[in-house]
Amino acid sequence: HNSNLSNGLAFMLTDPSGGPMSAAYARRRAAHEPLVEVTQYKGDSEAHPFLSRNDEFADFGDAGWENGNAPLTTLKKPEMYGGEYAREALKRGLAIEHLIGINPYAFGMIGSTDSHTALSSAEEDNFYGKFSNEGPGSDRIKAVVNPGVKESRIGWQYQAGGMAAVWANANTREAIFDAMERREVYATTGPRMTVRLFGGWDFSARDFKGDWVKAGYARGVPMGAQLKPGKGKPVFLVSALKDPEGANLDRVQIVKGWVDARGQTHERVYDVIWSEPGKRKLRKGHLTPVGDTVDLATATYRNTIGASELHAVWRDPDFKPGEHAFYYARVLEIPTPRWVAYDVVRYKSKAPEGVRMKDQERAYTSPIWYGPRT
Repeated sequence: HNSNLSNGLAFMLTDPSGGPMSAAYARRRAAHEPLVEVTQYKGDSEAHPFLSRNDEFADFGDAGWENGNAPLTTLKKPEMYGGEYAREALKRGLAIEHLIGINPYAFGMIGSTDSHTALSSAEEDNFYGKFSNEGPGSDRIKAVVNPGVKESRIGWQYQAGGMAAVWANANTREAIFDAMERREVYATTGPRMTVRLFGGWDFSARDFKGDWVKAGYARGVPMGAQLKPGKGKPVFLVSALKDPEGANLDRVQIVKGWVDARGQTHERVYDVIWSEPGKRKLRKGHLTPVGDTVDLATATYRNTIGASELHAVWRDPDFKPGEHAFYYARVLEIPTPRWVAYDVVRYKSKAPEGVRMKDQERAYTSPIWYGPRT
């Protein structure tokens, strides 16, 4: 919960006393923390530009929340970021496992609103604020969230969003908790996208012509699971369906993290499927942007770009069987107005300079982990 406000204490490389992390402590962390909330009103904790400098989408929901702890009584130093963001934590887990044989940070990812109003409003056009004194109104964009401290946060920096999606076998308390325990869950920043991820060794495009979900379970593992060693390179089935009442999809990415033989961690983001593939191409590792239909004067957008559904079969081109790794999917929507833009139009107010008026909402699946035979 809100690891981005922990000032580096959420995912440490040491034990709480600052000493070397023991296998017993790592096991306790792994056993008691199967899930991490990576997105909510108080910012997004998936990634940060300081840590993921080659990721053009790593700055989502960071503004204001990257400055310090929750009350801003302790300001943040850049070296603290590594202990706060999920992607870096997943990499740290691999590095610790390389040393002691146990991964303390093998967690799944969910979102939540963290609303304190009993109104879990995760929609940009229906955002009721975090606290009861921050409901809809002309002044909340500019309201000071932490008065009396040198570095304050401003109302517009709140995110409208945070949803947990659970792939349960039944709509019962027991089945839902079972799915959370096995980490078959994913996070969204608000939209109700439907996302699936399976990892295996022999998937192909033919699987999407039949019951590909059945094939995913029968011949592979779902999000949140460990993929056992196999022949060749791991291959993934990934599918995303847009929110039926929301924006079209821009692209689906696979985020990979791994640890090499020296114990050094690495990451890479792969664009694996995107809308309008005939027009948009990968150039020097970057995909042509999807475009932008947002009209800030009316706080609207049009689904004339993007896709309603994207699915792909992706094989890791850089796989090394001796390296521990994780893979998760990130799904991006086309640009849409933030709640700030809706407030400006509704209340005929003016947003301060530098306010982020639009964003690309997204989903993050729980990872699939791979480890070599020991």
